[in-house]
Amino acid sequence: MSDTPLLVCDFDGVLVDGMPEYWWSARRAALELRPGLVLPEQAPPGFARLRPLMHQGWEMVLMAAELSRPDLDLQALLSAYDQGLPGVLQRWGWGRQQLQAALEEVRRQAMARDLPGWLALHRFFPGVVERLRRLPGEHGEWLVLTTKGAAFARRILEAAELEPRCVYGHEQGSKPDVLERLLAEARPLWFLEDRRPTLEQVRARPQLEAVRCFLVSWGYLAPGDAENLPEGIAWLEPAQFAQPLARWPGSG
Repeated sequence: MSDTPLLVCDFDGVLVDGMPEYWWSARRAALELRPGLVLPEQAPPGFARLRPLMHQGWEMVLMAAELSRPDLDLQALLSAYDQGLPGVLQRWGWGRQQLQAALEEVRRQAMARDLPGWLALHRFFPGVVERLRRLPGEHGEWLVLTTKGAAFARRILEAAELEPRCVYGHEQGSKPDVLERLLAEARPLWFLEDRRPTLEQVRARPQLEAVRCFLVSWGYLAPGDAENLPEGIAWLEPAQFAQPLARWPGSG
C-alpha cells in the first residue's frame, strides 16, 4: 500500500483543450451520417454553450446536427439537456453506438491522413504538462480516466511526451465503476474533473466515499458550477494545481 495519492485525471477539460477538434470531428461525423446537413466550418456559439453538458463523444455529433435546425430552441435545450437527449436521438433516428462509431472513424481517418494537423487541433492547458512532469518528484503517480476513446487520448499524450501510468477510455466502463476498481489498490485516489455532475455521481456512491474529488476551475464549466459545491468536492484553481500535493485544498 502506498500513502501517496494517485491522481486520476479527466482528459478533455482538465488536461487538454480540444474544442476546435470537437467541432471539427463532430461536424464531419454528422455530415457522414446526413450528407445534406448545412454546418459551418467554425463552431457556432451554441456548441461551446452545450459542451459543458455533454458527457460522451456521441453527444457532440448529435448536437452538431441539432444545431443545424433553423427552429432549434437553444435555451430550452440548455435548460433541460439530459431530459431532452432521448427526444433528439429519436428525431434524427440515430443510436448512441452509431454516433460514437462515426465520431471515432472520423478521428481514425484524420490520424491516418494528417496526424500533425489533427494533433494541432488540441492544446494542453497552461501549466499542465510541467505539473505532471514534476509529479514523480513527489512520489506521486497519475493516470487518465476519460470518456474519449483511449487510443486517441494516448496519441495526444505521446505527442507531449507524457506517460501516465495508464489510460482508461470509455471502453473500460463508467468513471465511477473504474474508480471503484482502482480503490482496490488501497491507496489515496484524487479525482480531477471539470464536469460537476460526474463528481456528484461519484459522491453519491457510498463505495467511493474515500475518493477525493476536485472540480478544476479551467475546464468546460456550466454557469453556476462553482457555486455551493457539496461537501466532498473541492474547487481547484491553477495556482493550487501547481503547488505540491500537500498544499492542495483539504490537504492541511
